[in-house]
Amino acid sequence: MPGLVGLLIPLEWAVCLGEQGGEHGAEGAAATGFPPGVSSFCSRALLPGVLPEWVNNHLFQAIIGALVVIGFWLWVAHAQKVVPGRKQFIGEYLYNVIRNTIARDILGHDYRRYLPYLVALFSFILVNNLFGEFFLFMFPTFSKIGYPYALALLSFILYNAAGIAKSGFFGYLKKSTLPAGVPKALWVLIIPLEFLSNFIVRPITLALRLFANLFAGHLVVLVFVVGGTLLIESGQLFYIAAGGVSLIFSFAIFGLEIFVGVLQAYIFTVLTAQYVSSALAEEH
Repeated sequence: MPGLVGLLIPLEWAVCLGEQGGEHGAEGAAATGFPPGVSSFCSRALLPGVLPEWVNNHLFQAIIGALVVIGFWLWVAHAQKVVPGRKQFIGEYLYNVIRNTIARDILGHDYRRYLPYLVALFSFILVNNLFGEFFLFMFPTFSKIGYPYALALLSFILYNAAGIAKSGFFGYLKKSTLPAGVPKALWVLIIPLEFLSNFIVRPITLALRLFANLFAGHLVVLVFVVGGTLLIESGQLFYIAAGGVSLIFSFAIFGLEIFVGVLQAYIFTVLTAQYVSSALAEEH
């Protein structure tokens, strides 16, 4: 996985920065719109020359995702009844999944304080992952590396702030870098390793896990759909048949991507809750 990620990130950056010129690079793909490829991950400024370049289509997509999440929870929370209707049932079911299987089971009696963040986190990741299968977008937001890093940073701040609030800065730092019962002779080895694990590796792997799955999944979809289309357009009977099979399989890939999108939203939320729990624990 680290080797794959190490290839994916420079590849995306290189294409989007225009370092792969020619008709197969970002400029050629942008000019013709076809065939899509790695350049499909490049962001496009919404209003070039009017707004800053960082105000692009993927930022707009993330904002839409946030508005969808806010609108959904306001909608399902409106006009609550003792006997829930279909709308209320859907909202309560999704809420209970996060509360019962993640927050309460992992965080224990302190779960209510962190439940709103976990619900918002799961909802936001899920919606943006499903954008990859939604016809108006056809692009998962978190296949852009900056967005997973931003969410990982928020979770990083949350679990460290929770630990500092409970144990104090130096007390939390000691718990996070020096497990109880470690002989003094091993401190010089254990302290750097624990610091690296808890403060560096955790947020990076949290982000890269989400990014790599969404990036790779979207590439697989492109291969099946675009490859099948090109084979059908070749005009040769054998290639047309192979292209038809590829397009049929693409529906299975779309189904798999929906499953992966839900699973990755759940895993990211579970790991965030687990990190908060470890920060609040009395001993590591």
